Amino acid sequence: MWSDPRSGSQIDFDSFEHLARTAERGKFDFFFLAEGQRLREHQGRIFELDVAGRPDALTVLAALAAITDRIGLAATATATYNEPYELARKIASLDQLSAGRAAWNVVTSPDAWTGENFRRGGFLPREERYERAIEFVEAARTLWDSWAPDAHVADAEGGVFAAPGAGRFDYRGRHFAIEGRFTVPRSPQDRPVLIQAGDSEDGREFGAAHADVIFSRHGEYEAGRAFYADMKGRAARHGRSPDELKILPAVTAVIGATAEEAHDKAAWIRRQQVSPQNAIQFVEQVWGRDLSDLDPDGPLPDFDPVTDGTSIARGRVRTGGDPFELARAWRELAAAKGGLSLREVVIEVAARQTFIGTAEHVADRMEVHVRDGAGDGFILVPHLTPAGLDEFVDQVVPILQERGVFRTEYQGTTLREHLHLPAPRPAGAHRTDVAV
Repeated sequence: MWSDPRSGSQIDFDSFEHLARTAERGKFDFFFLAEGQRLREHQGRIFELDVAGRPDALTVLAALAAITDRIGLAATATATYNEPYELARKIASLDQLSAGRAAWNVVTSPDAWTGENFRRGGFLPREERYERAIEFVEAARTLWDSWAPDAHVADAEGGVFAAPGAGRFDYRGRHFAIEGRFTVPRSPQDRPVLIQAGDSEDGREFGAAHADVIFSRHGEYEAGRAFYADMKGRAARHGRSPDELKILPAVTAVIGATAEEAHDKAAWIRRQQVSPQNAIQFVEQVWGRDLSDLDPDGPLPDFDPVTDGTSIARGRVRTGGDPFELARAWRELAAAKGGLSLREVVIEVAARQTFIGTAEHVADRMEVHVRDGAGDGFILVPHLTPAGLDEFVDQVVPILQERGVFRTEYQGTTLREHLHLPAPRPAGAHRTDVAV
């Protein structure tokens, strides 16, 4: 909602500071930043909902480490276009600077278009992306574990002491063969927290075997319960306990003084999020051709999609599924709801909202989701920057605290403590023979 009068800068540090300080005031576990390797395009032009000038996530979080005390700091970084030593060192440095509050959201990058920004170029097939990601994670963990907890002692009288072999590492796999001495001693939380969000079969297997936290897109109750059960079951098959893997679905919250006010507000937000031109661009992804001559307040196209193998959008998450099937389903949806316009159909299928109601109602639903196994918690996605968390922290958090289902103060100092994660297993203990 960048065009909303209340929306601030998406790139100024003040915006990140406000969001992080608000989240910490609300006693959130961590502050989570996405990352983009290239500006997204639509018909050769920069996509209107991308952010030009977005700073590097690790750089922003390093700055936030200096002005926050307890909240975790999670950065997204790709395992496709980085190298283990370099990225592991950056994340370990953030972990040291923040006294054990760092997390890495590991992602893979799927296309040659993104790869043009990098020396290696091209792209890896899906099976190789995940194979490389598994090796990348194992190599990073080998580096992070190369210093024992008591391997480094600095004493004013006795001098600096490092145990023999401290920091030595040797990792060899198909994609990486690295050895040397890691420069960053062991993390105050033993090892940075690993987050993963892939939802394909390969992604789920990777997350179940290696992640500490799953960032899930299944925020709805029934879908959330199914995903939760699936991931906990997969983790068990990899020899892991339920406590070793936290499932955190992405959700939104729209709060009003009354239920009617909240629903009116939610409907207004959806229309703000799907502008007329954005609605056209969304439908163009399915129809595969320029639709700028259509009226967004008119009907969907009455002709079939074009499927010539080209993509009208680059770098955007594609609207999944068979184009002809999607076109048919959307026309049926429009008819079933009394003749929805093109823009109204996009709002229905794309502008998902999770919790809508009074602060009490939102708290009720969140409590039910966690109690019934639809998630271990939530990743809250605000619709405004930088004030999008203010209402939730001021109105919903106190209710959850009064009920005794959410902390009133941080009990620990590290992110692992906030998430109630057990001590990590030694590097290599997560190896799996499952083909991904």
